[in-house]
Amino acid sequence: MALDTGNSPEESRNHPDWQEVAPSVTDAPTLGDSLHLARTRSGRSLAELSSITRVPARYLTALEQNDFSVLPSRVFSNGYVRAYAGALGLDEQLAVERFKRESPDPSVPLQPPVGVAFEEVKRYSPRLIAAGLALVLAVVGWNVFQRISLMRAPEPSALAAVPESWTLGAVPGQAQVMRLTAPRPAPPDQTVPALYITPGLETELTGIDPTSPEGLAAAAADAPPVQKAFNPRGAIYGASASASDVVLQARKSAYLIVRMGDGRVLFARQLAAGDAWRAPVGVSATVDVPDPTAFDVYLNGEHGGGLEAAQTSLNQLNARAKALARQAAAEVTARTEAARAAAIQTQARLQAAPTAPDA
Repeated sequence: MALDTGNSPEESRNHPDWQEVAPSVTDAPTLGDSLHLARTRSGRSLAELSSITRVPARYLTALEQNDFSVLPSRVFSNGYVRAYAGALGLDEQLAVERFKRESPDPSVPLQPPVGVAFEEVKRYSPRLIAAGLALVLAVVGWNVFQRISLMRAPEPSALAAVPESWTLGAVPGQAQVMRLTAPRPAPPDQTVPALYITPGLETELTGIDPTSPEGLAAAAADAPPVQKAFNPRGAIYGASASASDVVLQARKSAYLIVRMGDGRVLFARQLAAGDAWRAPVGVSATVDVPDPTAFDVYLNGEHGGGLEAAQTSLNQLNARAKALARQAAAEVTARTEAARAAAIQTQARLQAAPTAPDA
């Protein structure tokens, strides 16, 4: 006795509510093949589907033939694919995603895979990862093998086995011995020859005979004492050395204020011990200090004592420097004239002296 399994397939297909199972958009190798296969199964023509989807038949033909170059812009093409897939009973979203993957838009940047593409990536990713790891392990293993095969035990240097057979100063093929002599004296520190002085020139110009001790002693007794010269021991402010005859140097830390005639401050600073200020020439100002004994005055580079008061006129100091300069020049001129007159008198006496007769 046979079991009753229900209606036969043919009876089921003839039922009014029977619907064919819609094919999948991924059944064929390409999107066009999937669309063509679905339309063939549906038994409808391109003209019928064009009237249903309101898409021109030439665009439907281009989609089935994968000729995406004749399609309009990307927005309309996506709409055509969606409408065509919906009319054929296919998954509209999957159809659009497959269309984008098979015909990428160059103006749109790459996006992470979704839909069908993402499923394929998930399917093949373990194989790709395994292949990459196998390649990396093969490269590392090959390098390790090469290094192990090239490793050698350290060998002694060939030069270490050669005995030393030469000495300093020896010539190959000759037996020589190096001998050191006694050390030589160091060269002199000064090799410049002594200055040549014309005999009689100094006596004629200064009136002092450098070979006469008595004359040198008398000249030293008549010469004025030489004052202490200016010695910079700290910072120097004010005018340059060529534009100043007066220098104020601090013995200890003290304030120095120089005011112009109209009340403006020309210089104001607390000087440390050894600091100095050069006074300009031809400037009317007043030097104001809290302690006059804290400063030394240098006129024309020589010590001229200290400040006499807390407030001193700068014109007065410059006048003293000019007077001392004129006095020194006058003394030099007077000594030169006196020496010249003495030389003339000496020469006249020598000429007037009688000459002894020859024996």
